[in-house]
Amino acid sequence: MASSKAIPPPSDFMRGLRQYISQPVTASFIAGGIAGAVSRTVVSPLERLKIIFQVQGPGNSSYQGVGPALAKMWREEGWRGYMRGNGTNCIRIVPYSAVQFSSYTVYKKLLLPEGGTDLGTLRRLCAGAMAGVTSVVATYPLDITRTRLSVQSASFASKGAPHTRLPGMWGTMKTMYRTEGGAISLYRGLGPTLAGVAPYVGINFATYEAMRKFMTPEGKANPTALGKLCAGAVSGAVAQSVTYPFDVLRRRFQVNTMSGLGYQYKNIWDAISIIIRAEGIRGMYKGLLPNLLKVAPSIGSSFLSFEIARDLLVALDPKLNI
Repeated sequence: MASSKAIPPPSDFMRGLRQYISQPVTASFIAGGIAGAVSRTVVSPLERLKIIFQVQGPGNSSYQGVGPALAKMWREEGWRGYMRGNGTNCIRIVPYSAVQFSSYTVYKKLLLPEGGTDLGTLRRLCAGAMAGVTSVVATYPLDITRTRLSVQSASFASKGAPHTRLPGMWGTMKTMYRTEGGAISLYRGLGPTLAGVAPYVGINFATYEAMRKFMTPEGKANPTALGKLCAGAVSGAVAQSVTYPFDVLRRRFQVNTMSGLGYQYKNIWDAISIIIRAEGIRGMYKGLLPNLLKVAPSIGSSFLSFEIARDLLVALDPKLNI
């Protein structure tokens, strides 16, 4: 007969679980996942519209202007059109955001000078950049699948009417794997993505922490909820504006093998030259307006929900409740 000591009492088990969850890296991982799901669902219609604008080539003018394009999406696809690809996006963004926030916590510790308490702007930028690269590589196949799901039901003039029966996430991944070159097809566009995400995440985290200090009232340790939202909105707008052309390139390469979009690029430099020649410099900033419109609620709610969830999880530490 097994000894009763082999199974810890429920109280000891719960104490150990709370202690594990309250650890900074674990709390950041869980809170990051929650923050990602909240932020993406809040701005799903604008996120999909941004992608459609980004991949719309020079021969397509089916979607013009934020208001008319959202109205067209509603007429043709209903509320489901606004949420098209959001399920896959949340499945992607939960681990992406979880890995990003937790790895940022790890890299900050690694880069902190011995005996120091503040990273400084350069080290903070490096920690954010490394966290961005880590999270992208871990979740990229889900990102490219989300892009395909967002585009395949859009009614571009050159692409024709969308099929009435569209594959879901796994169906899209299987089709890409079978018809576009195997596993490499799930990483198409990774180069421009990494080139853009490293500076984007670095600038985002560095600007947020600087704005967070600025928004903290004198004599207080933390800013208000509104202050955190404002800090997130500013950091997101700055980071997105600086690195946006890389995001356009990422989306174009993710759909580069789809027919009816009016372009086929050989490499990054070929894509840049063709876009600028055919669409002007504005082609590198297609979709920037809906992207900036979603920045405030998206990045703001992301940082705010992250901090709320992380603080709640850290507070579970049994040592704090003695």
